Amino acid sequence: MRVLIIEDEERLAQTLASLLKRSGYTTSIAGDGISGLTLAESRAFDAVILDAMLPGMNGFDVLCRMRADGNDTPVMMLTARSELADRVQGLNAGADYYLTKPFENEELLACLRTILRRGGAPAPDVLSFGDLTLTPSVSSLSCGDRTVSLSARELDLMQLLIRNSGQLLSKDTILRKVWGYDSEAGPNSVEAYLSFLRKKLNLLSSNVRISVTRNLGYKLEVKS
Repeated sequence: MRVLIIEDEERLAQTLASLLKRSGYTTSIAGDGISGLTLAESRAFDAVILDAMLPGMNGFDVLCRMRADGNDTPVMMLTARSELADRVQGLNAGADYYLTKPFENEELLACLRTILRRGGAPAPDVLSFGDLTLTPSVSSLSCGDRTVSLSARELDLMQLLIRNSGQLLSKDTILRKVWGYDSEAGPNSVEAYLSFLRKKLNLLSSNVRISVTRNLGYKLEVKS
């Protein structure tokens, strides 16, 4: 799960990022409303933690712009402004939760889990493409009676490919979706993990392959 933190207090932003990373989340940080909105518009995140008082563009305006653009990413507003009018303004703007400072770490994590559950229907336990069956809950990829285990990164990459089957995914898109904005991974990491998956497809004797269109990207296709 990827969480965008839009918070101008650097120490608090880093504290939140450390807390979330210890809990298994991938995080990115924006220190002002304008850059935060730009990142949010990429729709590469599963949730947003948004401060109300931000330089450049306040959190209420960021949230209004997100919702006006049809972006339904779950948003938790985290702010020292606890007056009823502010809470109402945040909820009316489209916030899924309004948490005031100071807060307990467990309270924030519980609220985050709540808005993530609201974010949509549960992900299916089985994904299919061609003769492949991917079971995320046990990190396995199957073809007929053959099954291989996937590492966490391989699983994320295969889920991305299956869910976007028929659509070319550039290296930049794969890096952003699988490794996150703050990762130091580069294009070579994408190539390496695609190679790992190709080897596992060969082990399974699958009729699915990962094709590449030069300078455009990668996609799954069934061998003719």
